[in-house]
Amino acid sequence: FCDGCNRIRVSASGKLYMCLGHDDHVDLLGALRSGDPQAFSDAVNLALRIKPKAHDFDLNRTATVRHMNMTGG
Repeated sequence: FCDGCNRIRVSASGKLYMCLGHDDHVDLLGALRSGDPQAFSDAVNLALRIKPKAHDFDLNRTATVRHMNMTGG
């Protein structure tokens, strides 16, 4: 199902997560607070470029160090 995934999630703390199975994120809040009008657009474009093609789910270990309710939806 990862091949067709077009979902990204923004946490309440302004982190943009590209995959539920990865801890990688882009800091949208920092981009917004920077005062640079292009920073937000650049941050979103970066996130979409580095979005993984697949997750790392393994039933023998925890996929991420954050709980689902921290991710947002």
